[in-house]
Amino acid sequence: MAQASVETKVHSAMARFTSAEARAARALLGDYPTLGLAPVAEFATRSRTSAATVLRFVAQLGYASYPDFQRRLREELSERIKTPLEKTPASTSKRCGAFLPRFTAKLVENLNDTVMRVPQAEFEAVCALIADRRRNLHVVGGRFTDSVAAYLAAHLRIVRPGVRKLEERPASRADQQLDIGARDTVVMFDIRRYDPDLERFAAAARKRRATVVLLTDIWISPVARHARHVLPCAIETGSTWDSSAVLFAMCEAMIARATEADWNAAKSRIESAEGVSPTSGDAKSKKRLSARSRGRS
Repeated sequence: MAQASVETKVHSAMARFTSAEARAARALLGDYPTLGLAPVAEFATRSRTSAATVLRFVAQLGYASYPDFQRRLREELSERIKTPLEKTPASTSKRCGAFLPRFTAKLVENLNDTVMRVPQAEFEAVCALIADRRRNLHVVGGRFTDSVAAYLAAHLRIVRPGVRKLEERPASRADQQLDIGARDTVVMFDIRRYDPDLERFAAAARKRRATVVLLTDIWISPVARHARHVLPCAIETGSTWDSSAVLFAMCEAMIARATEADWNAAKSRIESAEGVSPTSGDAKSKKRLSARSRGRS
């Protein structure tokens, strides 16, 4: 299992922090990872805590020292900005085994890694939000995740009203942002290398008091500083390109869970979409078959 990012650890540990440690956590998330790379005294001043609190906060995250904590942040920064060429192994010719089984085995590993990484309570909270028919739902992705966003929206439109897939172009999203309300939910997808326009959109959505949900990678998009819920997914394949397979799998799990959460309403919409009467679909089929049979006799 890949090492969890500092930001993922902060989100997971938030419930057990003292009030002072929680201030340090929120300050870090609000200026991530820059604040964590500052000296302890500056971190303490900017988070309105003490140096001792910052060190306790770091220890709560499982780091032996402040330099150890900062080392991990620098490693994350390096991973975040990798280009496809930088992700390509120096030599692929000496690898053992056929490519396809090796590649798919990595995808399975990513899926298991993600299941272990995402807290069950966080997943359930996200599914409850997207199933809530009282909330309009806005879905948006980036350059490589726009198709994942479209996939989620296409399914959810069948099982609940008020679902809108936002445009990929920033200028179009700016216009659509005007329709986001205080009780709405915004589901966003952003993986490395992160889209600064998506972060600006998330900040605007939060300012409009919408609830932002983020599906991202294990290094955590900057959108997370504006999100209430974050679902980190493993995407690395050991090859040139990252994979969206786990993002799609997470979406399918969310779709299935949201459908179960309000099955009667979802069932009615699915039947309407399929053009089947809620009570007489099977009966009508039988009558048509019977009529055809009589006509042939």
